[in-house]
Amino acid sequence: MTTEAPLSTKKRGRPRGKFTQARRLDTLRSLLQRHPKGLSLYELASELGVTPRSLRRYIAHVKRELEIVSVRSKPGGPVLWKLGPGEAVRKVEVRRTQAYALLAARRLFEPMRGSALYDEISMASEKLLGVARRPGRGPNAGVADARLEDRFLYLPFAPKDYASRTEELDDVFQAVADLRPLHFRYVRPKDGKIEKTIIHPYAMVLYKEAIYCVGYQVAKKEIRTFLLDRMRDTECAVTERFDLPDDFRIDDHFQGQFGIWRGKSPQRVVIEFDSRVNEYVETRKMHPSQLLESLPDGGIRLTMEIGDLTEVTTWVLGFGETAKVIEPPELRERVKTELANALARYEGEAPSPKKAPKKKS
Repeated sequence: MTTEAPLSTKKRGRPRGKFTQARRLDTLRSLLQRHPKGLSLYELASELGVTPRSLRRYIAHVKRELEIVSVRSKPGGPVLWKLGPGEAVRKVEVRRTQAYALLAARRLFEPMRGSALYDEISMASEKLLGVARRPGRGPNAGVADARLEDRFLYLPFAPKDYASRTEELDDVFQAVADLRPLHFRYVRPKDGKIEKTIIHPYAMVLYKEAIYCVGYQVAKKEIRTFLLDRMRDTECAVTERFDLPDDFRIDDHFQGQFGIWRGKSPQRVVIEFDSRVNEYVETRKMHPSQLLESLPDGGIRLTMEIGDLTEVTTWVLGFGETAKVIEPPELRERVKTELANALARYEGEAPSPKKAPKKKS
């Protein structure tokens, strides 16, 4: 009696390195796509580097996320596993320049490294790299190794490291993607107390290099924004689902450069800038409502409608003497208080001794 030779000679057992659920699914899907007629349990086990017993458990688990069907090749023949009709390959045509443009933003997701979501993004990036590294056409004909993917990049500003929070990150993403309630304990920013929370997570947002979840808090019957850093013991519901409101818009909960919208009535903010910072102010869209107006002295007046002034205060202080708040009075007083407190820290200090110039030899 003859037996089929294994497709590979990989050593069985747990694969070395991190082999996340996302990576297993992608490997299994790719393997079955290459063998549309199907593979036996032993062939799959050999390819994935696991025992047949482990593979049986694994198939039972992944069938909840991947459509896999079993068929007999012939009467009395081995059972073959193959992709179901719903797992047909989805092709998206991408030009080389488009691939480079998408790859430029991949570092945006660095804070998510280690999570299943990052794994999915990483696998997509690898496929885009295959397109980007093809030889170009026209003036770029034959240029296959220009390495533009390493030279055309978005560089995050002081990104947070969520390597220790990947379980929470994956729970939040799954709950948002599948419209499932999310249970967790939340560390309140005001007093540090922990409260048990259930939300209907509407969106996950990477904002100023930190991860937030916008959701409807069931107990308080209001939409709030939660920082992932403060979440503990997250758990995505298995059987429950919720409906996403038709009128939900993520922009309603963030106010551009100036932080999270907290439901307060917007205020008119007017700031006048010295001409020395004209280029900086003119070339940046700080808020959707902003309007710019030239001043007689060559400076610029910025007008916008802001709901929460906390981050506006810090932003104005960053301009030093080149910015002046005109209104509202509350913002003027905040800036003046901050400046006075900063100056008070230096008052009464002896001047720093000046170093004597070195004598020329």
